[in-house]
Amino acid sequence: MKFNTKVIHGGQHHDPSTGAVMPPVYQTSTFVQSSPGQPIGDYEYSRASNPTRTALENALASIENGTKGLAFSSGLAATDCVLRSFKAGDEVIAMDDLYGGTYRMFTRIYKDSGIKFHFVDMNDLEKFKSLINENTKLVWVETPTNPLMKLADIEAIAKITKEKKLLFAVDNTFATPYLQKPLDLGADIVMHSATKYLGGHSDVIAGALIVKDEALGEQLHFQQFATGATLGPQDSFLVLRGIKTLHLRVQRHCENGAKVTEFLNNHPKVKTVYYPGLESHPFHEIAKKQMKNGFGGMVSFTFESGKKEDAISFLEKLQVFTLAESLGGVESLANHPALMTHASIPEDKRKEIGITDDLVRLSVGVEDIDDLIEDLKQALQ
Repeated sequence: MKFNTKVIHGGQHHDPSTGAVMPPVYQTSTFVQSSPGQPIGDYEYSRASNPTRTALENALASIENGTKGLAFSSGLAATDCVLRSFKAGDEVIAMDDLYGGTYRMFTRIYKDSGIKFHFVDMNDLEKFKSLINENTKLVWVETPTNPLMKLADIEAIAKITKEKKLLFAVDNTFATPYLQKPLDLGADIVMHSATKYLGGHSDVIAGALIVKDEALGEQLHFQQFATGATLGPQDSFLVLRGIKTLHLRVQRHCENGAKVTEFLNNHPKVKTVYYPGLESHPFHEIAKKQMKNGFGGMVSFTFESGKKEDAISFLEKLQVFTLAESLGGVESLANHPALMTHASIPEDKRKEIGITDDLVRLSVGVEDIDDLIEDLKQALQ
């Protein structure tokens, strides 16, 4: 089944009791049993499983070519579930450019539990390999990264993790499975903030994990069940509805993202544009190799002046783009990483990896491109 069909039909079945085309929202906490310990169907309690969430999880597994999908109450809850697999003394090697919430969890929650984290440029494979030791258990990568659009070669990293018998997780939020399939490239776990492109309408908070190995999937499901960070049936329905138009939306995000990039790249007030589709992007060749159908709708840029004040002035003047955190919705959003999404990262660390005070991140939506360009033009003027 091709991807554009999978998002609509993959892992899905009509409701057996009514014939409903879309899975009903099973707004129930519990399910009847015919005798103690003998439920009349496949469900007992909605924290363990719920038919609406199961429908979403089947769809997630289908579009990422995995064997099991798990839906969580947020992307960070999904990340937390993976980290619960490890104990004091274990080590994790992570990409040096990460979403601020992931970095905060690693350094302020799990570091205190005795897990050691190394942050490294994943394109320096020799440096990456030098950090691997007998305590290393997990490699965590975002590609493209938030907010600098750095890429990592999933296939090259997977060869190393398989040789060393390490778990390899990829945050695929920015690319989505429409553009990139980490499990096919050798990753063990795919994570999504389903709040973003999978949901696609800025109306739900959700997360997802998808795995290739069934035993790993059962382990993660137990950890999710035991700790309770599950997605409710209404939110599951919203994400599932969003997935059904994922291919249409991301195609337009890519088209608009490329045109916004072209405009910014030729503007005299703009210094550097970060977008994987640019031939000048340092990891453009990796993007061409592992991202199919386009390069996404996320664009970051800095100002020729280098001044934070110019970035703030620009953001305050936008009229079609909305100044707000998050990304991946149908509407265009603009964000100042240093003051918003990545404020939890210490200033010296931000500067070290390149998150400057004049950096702006755009989530380019699906509006008419002429309106988006005009808005950027007036705000820059």
